[in-house]
Amino acid sequence: MKSKLMTLLANCWVRKPALVSLTCLLVTFTGMQQASAAVGAPEKEELKFGFIKLTDMAPLAIAYEKGFFEDEGLYVTLEAQANWKVLLDRVIDGQLDGAHMLAGQPLGATIGFGTKAEIITAFSMDLNGNGITVSNAVWQEMKKHVPHENGKPVHPIKADYLKPVVDNYKKQGKPFKMGMVFPVSTHNYELRYWLAAGGIHPGLYAPHKGDTSGNLKADALLSVTPPPQMPSTMEAGTIFGYCVGEPWNQQAVFKGIGVPVITDYEIWKNNPEKVFGVSKKWADKYPNTHIRVVKALIRAAKWLDDGNNKNRPEAVKILSKSNYVGADYNVIANSMTGTFEYEKGDKRAVPDFNVFFRYNATYPYYSDAVWYLTQMRRWGQIADYKPDNWYMKIAKQVYRPDIYAQAAKELIAEGKMKAEDFPDFDKESGFRKPQSHFIDNITYDGRKPNDYLKKFKIGLKGNDKI
Repeated sequence: MKSKLMTLLANCWVRKPALVSLTCLLVTFTGMQQASAAVGAPEKEELKFGFIKLTDMAPLAIAYEKGFFEDEGLYVTLEAQANWKVLLDRVIDGQLDGAHMLAGQPLGATIGFGTKAEIITAFSMDLNGNGITVSNAVWQEMKKHVPHENGKPVHPIKADYLKPVVDNYKKQGKPFKMGMVFPVSTHNYELRYWLAAGGIHPGLYAPHKGDTSGNLKADALLSVTPPPQMPSTMEAGTIFGYCVGEPWNQQAVFKGIGVPVITDYEIWKNNPEKVFGVSKKWADKYPNTHIRVVKALIRAAKWLDDGNNKNRPEAVKILSKSNYVGADYNVIANSMTGTFEYEKGDKRAVPDFNVFFRYNATYPYYSDAVWYLTQMRRWGQIADYKPDNWYMKIAKQVYRPDIYAQAAKELIAEGKMKAEDFPDFDKESGFRKPQSHFIDNITYDGRKPNDYLKKFKIGLKGNDKI
């Protein structure tokens, strides 16, 4: 108890040193009392969570800054990680209790693509939030093929307009290189989806043959670049474009080195992005702690979307701190406050560019997991045909809406949230209705993964094998 109290007081002092007395102490002891609520006391109170410097780590920052973790009797340290691999490895070996993860990471680890480990998620951190940016030189060539109205490009901009540029590179014997953040990242799959929809083959993986480059049969060569390094890598000419989360697309605009051509909202409307991941071993050992973490994150996500995003300016100020994202306020605000800038000066309203709570954004849908698995199969990361029930099995092994529902019901019982804030847990199947808001207008039904794969001209399907 003594160490817990000292931690709380230290947190009070860091955030509001001038008000460390009565108000902060009242919050402190309220949080300690709530730690004995119906869900049971946390088995582990002092926690360390990892994140990458992207705006979609916001639920972690807000849960900390607004005292939502403390309300659950949890005393959290947030620590930026060098890259996604280091982050995952540290969750697996126990140096981190959990982390802001790519949605594909828990799935990739569980099926053994790359590092093999049992990782689960009970909380989806956000929808949308990514973009695809190309260099100024590529945009000048690409722009010639893009339809215009009133002097401005017509959106969404398809990869069809990039294809002549890529074809010209091939004729000259020059590889067309693009960056993404990790082999099992949303960014990799979104970039591949967009390219393939425009007739550009983004390459295949062949892990069973020891080839994890993802460049077999590729028209465009995709490689891993850490998010904060994307703009400088493109500026140096090492890559000609990239897919990344914010603020690193808007950074290219502010620096005058590139043009974001499309957001992932336009590739797949309201697509799931990051998740909060923990090892299954950790979740089994600390079930009450896990539920309490999810409770705090749910509250943070709702705060971020409350009142038509009224809290976003405050959130941007928090995220701009060096210990979180560390980019300029204006760069982060460009997308976080409901706008997105494409060409310099071409700022357009995209109110749902970053979604943290509405549309049941925080609920871990099985169908979201299945979509990622279909893309792993499509591009060869899953080398062999798998029946539909295999996809369902893996999805239910990794995505844990049961834990999410426990956390949500606690918040409802405590009066912190309302039942209508959440899906109807008595009726919820874990599968979204078939979705058709994709750049290529192909409909996705999470219950029929193999039928979905058959709809694509480019990529593996059925019994295809490299």
